[in-house]
Amino acid sequence: MNVLSEQYELVKHTRELLFRFCETLDDADYTKELEGFGWGSVRNLHVHIAECYQNWLGRFGMQENLTPVKPNQVRNVSDMREVFKQVDQLMHRFLDEYEGKYEAKLKGSVSWKEGDVELSVLWLFTHTLTHEFHHKGQMVTMGRQLGYTPTDTDMILPEEISR
Repeated sequence: MNVLSEQYELVKHTRELLFRFCETLDDADYTKELEGFGWGSVRNLHVHIAECYQNWLGRFGMQENLTPVKPNQVRNVSDMREVFKQVDQLMHRFLDEYEGKYEAKLKGSVSWKEGDVELSVLWLFTHTLTHEFHHKGQMVTMGRQLGYTPTDTDMILPEEISR
């Protein structure tokens, strides 16, 4: 069993809960800019999460020449679901590429430091997941500010996993 693949599958279940919540938002509210949030709208945060996976796993981790998604490419939650299908494919390629080599150090450049840095495969995996959960909480808070009542987007019960 690949533990990281299994863990990512659990993340996808919580992501589905967030998608379902976002589908209760009017498209105008999904893209509405709110003050006090660095990325502006629920949609922009959703894009930022996907972009993090694309940059860290695709560009840094696998040296792929891909163009990260931009907010103007996503009109609604349906479009965002399509983006995350690509993110899922990227994650699976990443995990297949580095199966059993989680401590391997990958070298590349980052915006906050001159020269190359070395980051482990496990660090890249963990960072992208924790980053998603951090911003997921902000998205739910934004939904509340827009007048919606979110469901619990963190708790997945074992019996719900097989659905």
